[in-house]
Order: sequence, then C-alpha cells, then structure tokens
Amino acid sequence: MPTSTLPHWTLRRGVPEDVEAIAELRAATMRPDLERLGRYDEHRVRQRLRDAYTPEHTSVIEAAGSFAGCVALRPAEDGWWLEHFYLSPALQGRGIGSAVLRGALDRADAERIPVRLDVLQGSPARRLYERHGFTPWREDAVDVFLVRNPTP
Repeated sequence: MPTSTLPHWTLRRGVPEDVEAIAELRAATMRPDLERLGRYDEHRVRQRLRDAYTPEHTSVIEAAGSFAGCVALRPAEDGWWLEHFYLSPALQGRGIGSAVLRGALDRADAERIPVRLDVLQGSPARRLYERHGFTPWREDAVDVFLVRNPTP
C-alpha cells in the first residue's frame, strides 16, 4: 500500500499489450546476474517472459502514471508461485518493491496459501525475500528456490 514516504505508485491488472515492456524490463534487471552466471542470452531472456506471460495473474506497477514494473502470482497445486517480479532500476531501493511484496503476502496469508519463488544464485533480490519470511528449500547451480508459509 502506498504511503507518503514512498513515491506514488499503483497496481493495475496486466493486459496482453504489456508483454513487450515487461520483457524489456526483465532483460534489463536480470542482465547483471545472468552475465555473472554466464547465462545471458539477448533473445532468450525476453522470449522466456513472452512464453510464460499470463496477464490474468500479473499486476503491473505504475509510478507517476508510467510503467514501472510488475509481479505475478501464479496459482499452482502446492500454493502460489511469485514470478516476474521486476521493478525499474531507477525505483529500486525506495520501498516500492517491499510494499508490493507485502501486499501479495498479506493476500496469501489471508487465504492461508504458501508462496514459492526462485531467484538466481547471488542475486541481491534474495535478501528482500528473506526479510519477508522466505526460506530456501532447494537450490542448484543457477537458482535458489524459496518458500514462505502463511503466517497466523
């Protein structure tokens, strides 16, 4: 939920036309980690988003009336998967990401649903997730898989 200390931001439901803006933001935000891991591919980083994008599960973050990022909560058999959580680098570190994540987790807690996600090895985003109660459940050479069970 926006507060006076945060830049003004809102969430809206994703639409099919958002896919290219999200694919570009994904490429920009993930590039440093993917390059560090030797896995950056200019085409693949965008195509993976295009192939997996589901507007009905996506919320688009807008700041000052412009596209600023997105987050998706995909229903799965074992809970929800938090996916495609990207925020414009110019807005990172200003509390918007934490506020968006808190809103998603409040919803999961209210519905008593666990939330899972994966983050690239060595990504600074892992600290954000762990501050919000996520814990590792498995990992491989590229990804760390985290889970957060609902809190009472």
